[in-house]
Amino acid sequence: MDKKILADYMDAMELIKETEEDIRNLKKRRKMIIQTNVKGSNPNFPYQKQHFRIAGTTFSYQDDKNLRLEEKLLEQRKENAENIKQQVEEWLLTVQIRMQRIIKYKIFEEMTWEQTAEKIGRKATGDGIRKEFERFMEKI
Repeated sequence: MDKKILADYMDAMELIKETEEDIRNLKKRRKMIIQTNVKGSNPNFPYQKQHFRIAGTTFSYQDDKNLRLEEKLLEQRKENAENIKQQVEEWLLTVQIRMQRIIKYKIFEEMTWEQTAEKIGRKATGDGIRKEFERFMEKI
């Protein structure tokens, strides 16, 4: 594992969020119903003017097929991102607890070294935390 894997984790998390939003938008588009009023008359004598309300979706069978295909592709993309996320989380469990916290604050929450040191506590300094992280990354 290297630092690129940690960046991939962040990208995977964002991709999951974006994909879920895309799926919600697709489902919303499928449910969109348009209503309108039309004029007509009775087909038999006496011809009387009537108003009818009609409603329906805005897409055809082909559009529905395309939406289903697109939704399937989005689900696959989400599944791949979740696999990457799971691999990184499994790797992270093998790391020392202190380093897990440093990675969480610095990489995942994008804090500065000083902010990370404050969160770690116990008289930690930003430079000390940075050096500890660099040594750890050299080992792996």
